[in-house]
Amino acid sequence: MPILGWHAICIVGSMDISRPDLLKRKRRRQWVLAAAITLALGGLGLVIAGLEPAAPGVARSSVWIDTVKRGTFQREVRGPGVLVPKEIRWIAAESSARVERILVKPGAAVGADTLIIELSNPEVQDALLAARAALTAAQADYAARQMTLESEQLDRRADRVRSDGDYEAARLQAEAEAGLNRKGIISDINYRRSQLTADSLKVRSEIERERAAMFARTMTAQLSADRARIAQLQNTQALRQRQADALGVRAGIRGVLQQVPVQEGQQVATGTNLARVAVPDVLIAELRIAETQAKDLRLGLAAAIDTRNGIVPGRLVRIDPAVINGSVQVDVDLDGALPAGARPDLSVDGTITIEAIADAVFVGRPAYAQSAGEITLFRIDPQGGVARRVAVRLGRTSVNLVEVLKGLNVGDQVILSDTSPWDAYDRIRLE
Repeated sequence: MPILGWHAICIVGSMDISRPDLLKRKRRRQWVLAAAITLALGGLGLVIAGLEPAAPGVARSSVWIDTVKRGTFQREVRGPGVLVPKEIRWIAAESSARVERILVKPGAAVGADTLIIELSNPEVQDALLAARAALTAAQADYAARQMTLESEQLDRRADRVRSDGDYEAARLQAEAEAGLNRKGIISDINYRRSQLTADSLKVRSEIERERAAMFARTMTAQLSADRARIAQLQNTQALRQRQADALGVRAGIRGVLQQVPVQEGQQVATGTNLARVAVPDVLIAELRIAETQAKDLRLGLAAAIDTRNGIVPGRLVRIDPAVINGSVQVDVDLDGALPAGARPDLSVDGTITIEAIADAVFVGRPAYAQSAGEITLFRIDPQGGVARRVAVRLGRTSVNLVEVLKGLNVGDQVILSDTSPWDAYDRIRLE
């Protein structure tokens, strides 16, 4: 019993003893541990904040990659177009008429005298007959007037000759009587009378000569007026004849009939286009060039026309001054032989060379690149396969190339395809 009591006392006594130093050490360790964790988390946050965003992976085969080069830079512009005949003839109606028959269909080869369409207009035939009658009547009047005037001219000439004869006889008689008067054989009165008669006949002869000359001028004027009237009637008849002949519509040139925009039985007005004939052997290319690229074009530039069956060289011969739907139409005269299958209205692509710039730095033309502008491109690191975004200043542009002024070096590889899906990233990883 005493021994058991001693153990109980010892246990109770130990529970009542206080140890404050142990509690302080425990709290100190907790504070140190909390500070260490806080510092570790802060350092990790700083490290994470300093890291770049994760680069997205892009398949190399899905992007267009090109290498920056140095050499001769060909400036070119390109545009779609069609082949059209160089010589086209539209045949229009000379007068209002009715389409009776269409003898030739589009696509047929025609000659200059090939009859394509037959028209009818009774008024044209009546006008032709009236013009012929008026011309015939005027020609008959002219012939009758000419005969009358020529007869009268002969009478005037006879009067003049008679007056000249009377004057010459009177002059000779006056000269003969002058000698007799000096000898006293003829009196002064008789001699004076003969002299006055000769003088009077001389004046009459001069008057007849002037009348004959005036009549000749009058005759010429009257006949000239009649000839002018006849010429006018001849022109009218020629017009009526041409209108009558035009009722039979002919091709006029050798070629191919392309269009007949009328139907049998249709009434057409004067000036209506009836048919179009073109020479299919001689073609030119009509191209449409974007107005932003057409500012540097000039006549005589070399061009190449792609017909999908061959490339034909040519020269720029015309630039339309107007802009239609954002493009400028230009004409290219073809210098080379056309390939098989080339025909009017065939779709083609044309490339026009503007200039060749020696010793230039250039690369393939990126998407949405404009001349004399700035753009950002992804330049590929040859070591790590990572492409980083860089600013690039561009110069002059061509169809598929662009001049590089700043931001890239010869040998750099850049991505030229559209990179807008990665606008939020400064680098991408090529896989």
